[in-house]
Amino acid sequence: MSKMPKKKATAEQPPVVTRDPEASVQDILAVATEEFAINGLSGARVDQIAERTRTSKRMIYYYFKGKEGLYQAVLEKAYMDIRALEEKAKLLDMEPRAAMRKLIELTFDYDETHPLFISLVSVENIHQAKHLTNLTSIKDVNQSVIRTLTSILERGRKEGVFRADLDPVDVHLLISAFCFFRVSNRHTFGAIFDRDLSDPKLRKRHKKIIIEAVERLLEVRKG
Repeated sequence: MSKMPKKKATAEQPPVVTRDPEASVQDILAVATEEFAINGLSGARVDQIAERTRTSKRMIYYYFKGKEGLYQAVLEKAYMDIRALEEKAKLLDMEPRAAMRKLIELTFDYDETHPLFISLVSVENIHQAKHLTNLTSIKDVNQSVIRTLTSILERGRKEGVFRADLDPVDVHLLISAFCFFRVSNRHTFGAIFDRDLSDPKLRKRHKKIIIEAVERLLEVRKG
């Protein structure tokens, strides 16, 4: 008796999922984050990501619709992670100056310990935020830090410890710029000025510098 021929899978049929779907997605995102951060959007290969995650290219396309969709998901998660950490810190439960200091320390330490995040943002800037702009959720995700800063600045103003003429986005830019640059430009800066920005003593000094710079910007000016 002859065997019935096996049906070929069609594009409409989802792949058979043998693992926890959420675990698979998180595994793919973790590996893809590294691949995109190191190789960029054009250099990263879905085949390589599939091989490293013990899944299939078809499975990745099923979850993310393609390489660009995967890249956008990686970007979204990267920003969600830092925003979630800020929320977890409960900055709004602290007095204004302590909350501001904590936010600076958190940003500094996060950028220092998450170089892949720095690389991803640098890659997306090369693309002029084309893929980030297409993420409808990205502005909402990142508004949380501005809302937090707005609240901290307003409470500080009411208590008479912060100036009243500061834009929370400007304050966020100042903090992010310093913390980001010292990681993103670590190698070129080090080659030009013979400074190892990963040196623990220098790192400690830099953290103190950015905290003092922001505090002096925020303080009420007399006279």
